[in-house]
Amino acid sequence: MKILITILLFGALPLAAQDMQSCPMHKEHMKAASQHQADVEKHGDEAMGFSHEKTTHHFRLYSDGGAIEVTADDSKDTQNMQAIRSHLTHIATMFSNGEFSIPMFVHDQVPPGVPVMKEKRAEISYTFDELPAGGRVLIKTANADALKAIHDFLRFQIEDHHTGDTIDIGPDSTSLTRPPLGPH
Repeated sequence: MKILITILLFGALPLAAQDMQSCPMHKEHMKAASQHQADVEKHGDEAMGFSHEKTTHHFRLYSDGGAIEVTADDSKDTQNMQAIRSHLTHIATMFSNGEFSIPMFVHDQVPPGVPVMKEKRAEISYTFDELPAGGRVLIKTANADALKAIHDFLRFQIEDHHTGDTIDIGPDSTSLTRPPLGPH
């Protein structure tokens, strides 16, 4: 029985790949996905004030919320580090006020979770922390609906920015250590 299941599973993989290739719209789908990624990167660079090519983004999910982290790839790149810190400070303030126009501009849609994050904004805290090569916005809540919305929002960011970050929920944010600040 196990052999039969294995044969069926592995036999279906080439068929699925062949089926995608035989789709008459496959090239158009791939072109649209590529264009969307280019638009996300272009809009992100415009909205953030620094290049995604010289920085690294991470989106973290914690049992009490999550985090948006951005660091300069070059630890001596003080211009991008300052731009990152300025942007993330601004994001923390905007999100605290229920203002999500930047992610809506970057992604050309309302990201999942945003409507609930707006509605529950009084139950969510957004705190900027400086990191040695950039910064992060810690997002915390004790409200179950807000927590689900935060996780939906961060998972969408991971997927749409192709960061490769885990979509699994880690421990709560109190386990984070505050790294020593470098010169800036």
